[in-house]
Amino acid sequence: MNPVLKKVWYTHYESPLGAMLLAADEDGLRMISFAQGSRTQRSRPDWHEDTAPFAETIRQLRAYFDGKLKNFDVPLSLEGSDFQLRVWQNLRAIPYGETISYGQLACRIGNPKAARAVGLANGSNPIPIIIPCHRVIGSNGSLVGYGGGLPIKKALLLIEGRPEFSRRAATQLSFGARA
Repeated sequence: MNPVLKKVWYTHYESPLGAMLLAADEDGLRMISFAQGSRTQRSRPDWHEDTAPFAETIRQLRAYFDGKLKNFDVPLSLEGSDFQLRVWQNLRAIPYGETISYGQLACRIGNPKAARAVGLANGSNPIPIIIPCHRVIGSNGSLVGYGGGLPIKKALLLIEGRPEFSRRAATQLSFGARA
């Protein structure tokens, strides 16, 4: 049985952190991809370019970058395993400006021995920022792993009022550098 193919729209958004590719279907936002980083995505030939479906997403992203929005409420269209979906749901429960470790997140989903699996699910989050995977840090408090690069993870935490990350040795990368 073939799954029903959904029409996908995309647009490019120039954020304060650089260019992003946004993609959505009729159910909601399905992807944010940074132009730089280890998990950069490209639009596909069967996608349709149109900015209209992204007006509210872009409005909320701008408000977030301006420090005026702490909780996103755009509809999401997530596809993943049950485990990934559970991890992503729990990521959304991490309050603005707070951080937790991969081990703490594993405990929150009821599987304290799954820190590595949580890390993999975190790394495959298709909607960074809105699903705030940047709020997950190493058990020693260091910034580790981020698909958009550590400078972007650092910048997101600084936006959320975490100035201590500007002093951490693990984040002494220039903002424009790739991690």
